[in-house]
Amino acid sequence: MQRRILAPGALAAASVLLAIPASAASFSPGAPGIGDPYYPAYGNGGYDVSHYDLRLKYQPATDELEGTATILATTTQDLSRFDLDFLLDVSEVRVDGVKAAFAASGEHELQITPKKALPKGAAITVVVRYRGVPSSKQAYGFTSWHRTPDGGVGANEPESAWWWFPSNDHPLDKATYDVSVQVPDGTQALSNGTLQSTSSRAGWTRYNWRSNKPQATYLATLAVGRFDITTGTTESGIPVVNAYSRDLGDNAGAARASIERTGEIADWLSGYFGPYPFDALGGYVPNTTTGYALETQTRPYYSPRQFAGGSNTSVVVHELAHQWYGDFVSVAGWKDIWLNEGFARYAQWLWSEHEDEGTAQELADYVYASHPADDAFWTVKPGDPGPENQFDIAVYDRGALAVQALRNEIGDDAFFTVLKGWPRQHAYGNAAVADFRQYAEQVSGKRLDALFDTWLFQPAKPGAPAARSASIARPAAAPVAPRSWKKIAATNDVHEH
Repeated sequence: MQRRILAPGALAAASVLLAIPASAASFSPGAPGIGDPYYPAYGNGGYDVSHYDLRLKYQPATDELEGTATILATTTQDLSRFDLDFLLDVSEVRVDGVKAAFAASGEHELQITPKKALPKGAAITVVVRYRGVPSSKQAYGFTSWHRTPDGGVGANEPESAWWWFPSNDHPLDKATYDVSVQVPDGTQALSNGTLQSTSSRAGWTRYNWRSNKPQATYLATLAVGRFDITTGTTESGIPVVNAYSRDLGDNAGAARASIERTGEIADWLSGYFGPYPFDALGGYVPNTTTGYALETQTRPYYSPRQFAGGSNTSVVVHELAHQWYGDFVSVAGWKDIWLNEGFARYAQWLWSEHEDEGTAQELADYVYASHPADDAFWTVKPGDPGPENQFDIAVYDRGALAVQALRNEIGDDAFFTVLKGWPRQHAYGNAAVADFRQYAEQVSGKRLDALFDTWLFQPAKPGAPAARSASIARPAAAPVAPRSWKKIAATNDVHEH
């Protein structure tokens, strides 16, 4: 290496050149979508968010929400304008402390034009002041805000943030969160992570929640209502906060009997998936009319209907499995949904085996035998189901069949090494199905492209079940369901539009 010594004049000239801003022609608007082929308008280009600070006030009687969102981000291009995904009414936007122009655009876009263009690599602070009635807002003909008798809930997939905070709404842009919510005394506000503090003043109580690990926007949740709250810790010391609406009626006992086992189930799952990846745990059951459950990070959402048939630990297993497969490691794109649902369903099969209600292999054989070759079930490709089938039952059940097929192909030692090692491989990040196949091949030393193609990408029933012997034929007699099947089949954490 040789050093070149610049004369003082040359050094001054170089400094002047460095100070010259980029040409205005190099600045351009960020894309109004992050590039997901399933949902082209979801997320945004031009910046990456690191933190959301949400300061909210909610009135349950009228469903009115007002808030100030402070968003910390870094630009990824020379940026003249950028979008946030949002639906409520905005009164002011500031970028780096200076008022910015803004306008609604498309179905759910907030278009922001800062007073000065933003160079690539700049750390920026965006403040958005807003208010509105979330339940009155729709996009694409649906809402993700659930009105309840005593408040409201934001929980849906693949979108729910639009109804309560502005965001870059795609799993590729994960961030940390502070959520501070003021509600009338006697009402509770729940969100993700740990409760940092509460304070009361003039008839209002403020709850301050913090999520200190990267979190996808659809995994952020807000619930306001009247809840009975229980607290505890897992054997490994993770604090557990569970909440139950006070008006669950006949479902209340079954809900508690299931969700109060959250700590036990999380500790059991850690034996398969590795240490629990977050510093908080729990679940909540608001009095909503939806039928699904959702893996909202650290604090899953459960519809009361999940417990209409009695206790249902299987759904708790499913949503907690997502804390590793879906939250800790999130999809790179929505076509990679198998990495979430196939493994969460398979965790239910492992729990069935643990509870002596049917082995994973018996469940796989039952699913395979239950769907004849001409069943539309086999036309859905779990590895790329399309947006219209993203939450089809086949993504769950055929997806779990693929996991069992992998287990039988590479053997238990390699399989359970993969199961535990994969979350660490992409910790707090994102990955695609192709990444998982490559990792499984690396661990097992086997080529797996044919197996993955057969079970995940072919719109046809594989010629043999996911059993140890490829020669095993489908039973001629009607299949007999393992005892756990009814509860497992009822568990689909899907969005309902």
